Amino acid sequence: MSQETETTQPLTPPEPQLDDTQPIKPVRKKSRRWLSILIGILGFILLIGAGGYGGYTSGIGIRLTQQASSVQQQVAEQFQFALVDIEFKRYDAAMQRLQYIISKDPTFPGAQEKLTEVLVMSSIPTATPAPTMTSTPDFSGAESAYQRAQQLIQAQDWANALSAIDIIRKLDPTYKTAQVDGMYYFALRNRGNALITQEGNLEGGIYYLTLAERFGPLDNTAVQLREGARMYIVGASFWELDWKQAYNYFSQVGAGWPAMWDGTMTGSQRLQYAAMRYGDELFENQDFCGAYDLYQTAGGLGNLDNTASSNSNKAYQQCYPPTAIPPTAESAPVVPVATTEAAPTEAPTEVPTVATP
Repeated sequence: MSQETETTQPLTPPEPQLDDTQPIKPVRKKSRRWLSILIGILGFILLIGAGGYGGYTSGIGIRLTQQASSVQQQVAEQFQFALVDIEFKRYDAAMQRLQYIISKDPTFPGAQEKLTEVLVMSSIPTATPAPTMTSTPDFSGAESAYQRAQQLIQAQDWANALSAIDIIRKLDPTYKTAQVDGMYYFALRNRGNALITQEGNLEGGIYYLTLAERFGPLDNTAVQLREGARMYIVGASFWELDWKQAYNYFSQVGAGWPAMWDGTMTGSQRLQYAAMRYGDELFENQDFCGAYDLYQTAGGLGNLDNTASSNSNKAYQQCYPPTAIPPTAESAPVVPVATTEAAPTEAPTEVPTVATP
């Protein structure tokens, strides 16, 4: 019986069954997110650095431009002072000013020629009179010179008043020192004012006002007048060379001192002319709106010349082109409305009926 139950095939152990309830874990790949973040940070730092460098270079450019403008103003002012020194034969002072100008701007117009002129004139020997025996001066004449100076000041003869005051100091340097200093201040201040406002001698006026400042602080009117004369001189140095700078300076002169002149043109006239010529430059550069504004400024001060007038009209057309205007109720065409015939008001006549047999 046991032999019948035996099998001829060997028994194999059962295969292990997989547990389908557990999920298969995915294989993680190496993340490169940190590399993207690092690149973004580096790019941001580079942008900040580029912006900072651009601002730095822009600031340097602005500072250099302002510095050059300030040097140009100082050089022009020193040149005008040198001309006054030459006029009064102060050749040493004129030579120092001209050498300073050439050191700052070797191409400044007229500086080298004036320096050569000063060197020649200063080398010419002057005849010295033979010394003569003179008696001790009578200082009692200082009082009469003092009275004379007062009379000239009252008459507003500033040039002769200054000569009389010089005589007082030559006769007796200690005579009424405070009063004489006050007379110097008053005569110098008004002499400078008269040269600028009445004679158009801006350089001479600046010179006398500067001398008056040695005896006391200038009043606000004199300070502003001297500043206006300086701006006029600097603006004139740009004439026909840089119309933008000339317009900028004479805009200030025209606003504060329109009647100031240098013997040729007033500040208002120079402002108008500079506005037209600067407007022509903007028109050529196709800045039509800017050019039209300048022509408007010039037109408010006087008539435009032919070039400015033609350019002004063209600039207006370019800056303010015409636009289509929609029709209004008043200009709209009248469209006739179709009318229907009125219905008859009379009632229709009754149709007779025919009797049937």
